[in-house]
Amino acid sequence: MDVTEVPTDQGSKSKKKKKSMKAKTKVKNTEVKEESSAAENQADPTISFPPTFSVSEIKNKQRRHLMFMKLKQEKRKQKLQLKKKRRKEREALGDKAPPKEVPKTIENQRVFDETTVDPEDEEVWILLFSSFCMYVFILTNILCFVHFAHHQVAFDEGTDEFSAYFNGLTNPKVLITTSDRPRGRTVRFCEQLASVIPNAHVYYRRGLALKRIIPQCVARDFTYMMVINQDRLVPNGLVLCHLPDGPTAHFKVSSVRLRKEIKRRGKEPTEHYPEVILNNFTTRLGHSIGRLFAALFPQNPQFVGRQVATFHNQRDFIFFRFHRYIFKNEKKVGIQELGPRFTLKLRSLQKGTFDSKYGEYEWVLKRHEMDACRRKFQL
Repeated sequence: MDVTEVPTDQGSKSKKKKKSMKAKTKVKNTEVKEESSAAENQADPTISFPPTFSVSEIKNKQRRHLMFMKLKQEKRKQKLQLKKKRRKEREALGDKAPPKEVPKTIENQRVFDETTVDPEDEEVWILLFSSFCMYVFILTNILCFVHFAHHQVAFDEGTDEFSAYFNGLTNPKVLITTSDRPRGRTVRFCEQLASVIPNAHVYYRRGLALKRIIPQCVARDFTYMMVINQDRLVPNGLVLCHLPDGPTAHFKVSSVRLRKEIKRRGKEPTEHYPEVILNNFTTRLGHSIGRLFAALFPQNPQFVGRQVATFHNQRDFIFFRFHRYIFKNEKKVGIQELGPRFTLKLRSLQKGTFDSKYGEYEWVLKRHEMDACRRKFQL
């Protein structure tokens, strides 16, 4: 039987040729697929690549924190670079540069309130006392405008419970008392309030009901009754009742700092009548509260004492500060805080004197309804 020998070199060469041909066809197919996919991506913009890397997907807590800090640093660098770029552009353009963008805040994004008072009204400037006039003028930053008639605001404020004070017919006289069995911090707070408010007298409660105290205050010509409540040895509430006809306001008190707790405080306040600044009370309710605070102090401040009591309303929180100022030159003024300082939050405004059971309320704070929108303010 004849056997033909096939050379091994030719068989290996043929196998190599087949493999190279297959590789070439694969490369061509992949190139065609890439070109087709690129063309489809250009034609169809809806096709998106896989989502970007998210730090929250990292399960290791330490690594996740490191990655988050790195991303934060990168964002800060980008922000600084953009800021430098804008500054250079503004310097290059000079006077032709566009105006700076106003940052969005809760205050300038405030929701329109129908009860906001028109700042053009004469009766509506935040109360800043002057010895040359008998009336109180109000300096405000009004963010919104409403179309209230001038005569309506003037009539309402000319016939309310504080009109006798603003017409110069009465002088303020304040009684300061506390809840039953006050402790040291509340007692010291009352004493320091009495040193801030002229013609104020501190009396201990002795278990008497407020309804029995009010007629005695009226008989002794007091124009205000101020009650400081406490909880866990800390002042937490303030009831301010205007006599004899009301209204009565109830405030939550927080962030109380006595004089000894204030750094770089000045010396004890003198007996001079202070100036009063009420800032940013813009609505009709805010004006009622502003007039309530204004009537605590005499209308003729003694500028020799250089003392100022400030009630600053911001986002419905009323911040109280008591300062002494000095003019260093024509442009510079130095101020020194005397204390005490505290923050008030209005809870209710009641018509007439204090009556928790049968009293008629003008306004009551409903937290879940009124505080739902952060950009809507009541004062």
